[in-house]
Formats: sequence, C-alpha cells, structure tokens
Amino acid sequence: MLADYHVHTEFSDDSVYPLDTVCRDAIDRGFDEICITDHVDYGIKPDVDEFRRDPSLAPVVEGIPTTNVDYERYIPAIMQARERYAGRLEVRCGLEFGVQSHTQDRYNALFDRLSSSLDFIILSIHQVGNKEFWTGEFQRGRTQDEYNTAYYQEMLHVVDTFDNWSVLGHLDLIKRYDPAGIWPHEKSEELVRQILVRTIEKGRGIEVNTSSFRYGLPDLQPCTQILKLYRESGGRVITFGSDSHKPEHLGAHIPEVRERLRNLGFTEFCTYRRMQPVFHAL
Repeated sequence: MLADYHVHTEFSDDSVYPLDTVCRDAIDRGFDEICITDHVDYGIKPDVDEFRRDPSLAPVVEGIPTTNVDYERYIPAIMQARERYAGRLEVRCGLEFGVQSHTQDRYNALFDRLSSSLDFIILSIHQVGNKEFWTGEFQRGRTQDEYNTAYYQEMLHVVDTFDNWSVLGHLDLIKRYDPAGIWPHEKSEELVRQILVRTIEKGRGIEVNTSSFRYGLPDLQPCTQILKLYRESGGRVITFGSDSHKPEHLGAHIPEVRERLRNLGFTEFCTYRRMQPVFHAL
C-alpha cells in the first residue's frame, strides 16, 4: 500500500501543479492514496476574502500576491477528484497549517468551519513571530544556538497548546534553511524529546518528509536520531509525505524511506479518515 500524505497543488501559493494532473500522476506511479495538503499560513498571508477587500495584505513573491487556500474552491475540487478517481485512487482532503503561538485562534476557527470535510492536518512551524526561515529573516541577528533553540521552543509551545492537527510535519525543518550548517542533534535532544512525548500523549504523530533528498540534507527529515527517539518513546503514528509541488516531486523516495523505517524497527504507518489514523503494515 503506497500513500503520499503531503501533496501541494495549484491551490497553494507556491505551486501550479493541477489537482487533476496530480491524481493521474499518482495513479501512474502506483500510489493507492494521496492527501492534498495545501498551505494556510496565518500571520504572513491573508485569506482570499481578506485579499479581495484589501490587496495590500498579501505579500508579493516574484511579482505574485500570495494568499492562503481558497477554501470555497479547494474543498469541492478535492471532492470531485475523489469521485472521479474512485476505484483507482483514494483522494483525501487535508491542509498544512503553518501555526504560530499567536495565530492559534484563527486556525481553531478555520478548523471548526471546515472540519466536516477534512481528513488530515499537518502541523508545521514555518515561521516564528511572522519571521520566515526560508528568507533568513528569522535567523538574522541570532546565533545558531539561539535561532534553533527558539524554533524548537515555539514548536513545543504550539504542540502543547494547539489541538486541531494530525501529525507534526518535517519536525526539524529549520535544517533546510540553516546558514551555519546542521545544528547537532544533541543540542536539541531534550526539547525534541518533550515535543515527541507531548505528541504521543495527545495521540498525534509525525511525518517522514522525503523532500530531504531534494534539499540535499545528509539524513532523513526528521533525522534518524529523532525517529529512533520517537519509537523508543512509544510513538506509532507515522505518515509519509513527499512535500510535492511539482510533478518530479510527487511520491519521490517514499518506497525507499519505508524500507529505512523498517530497518529502524517501525512496523506500521498511517493514512487518515475524518481526522482518525488508519494503520497499515509497513
């Protein structure tokens, strides 16, 4: 059983990959199930209706205003794809929430509004204090120890206080954007342990994000030490996601990463239905 549970489409501000093409490509690559998880990043991007009222609210990236998912178009499109490809591909409806401590109320309101349609939520820490990692704004003016510690402290706070999510996405994401290189796992281990324990206590899980290969990271994401720590702490809920934004990303490296997880002692992985995990043999 092959599933990709981190997939971006034309509805994300950072992708132009048509949903229908995503589905056909997934079938061609032998996948049984995908979950569409397009971006919502409150604090740095407005919703579409807010943008229509005031276009100045949307940051402009490469000349294009960026907004969150257009929910009124997004969910019906996924439901139509589910019907269109029934019997050939399971198409699940998700979102990737880029939560910050100060934006939780907006995500809770959005989840309450859309929950009847949602199967799955990735909780990601994409920025802290509205400062982005990928631009270097968050790291600027801080030492490597300071910005990495602040990242994991924010994650711990959000994991502890926010409830409307399924798995923690690319847990050590900041490694992608660290100008000083890879921060040693030992320096973050205690904070990461607390994050994992709280995740397990809440009945949530973590994803293995296979974009680590295309970002040139020296290990999986999260890294092998974190995956071992998760299993040793009693963690069972694992999803696999390519974090795809383009055709060449979709499903990439998931079969080989499954094998690596088996070698680490994991025996199962999850898909989701209506925010509940469904376990499958690894």
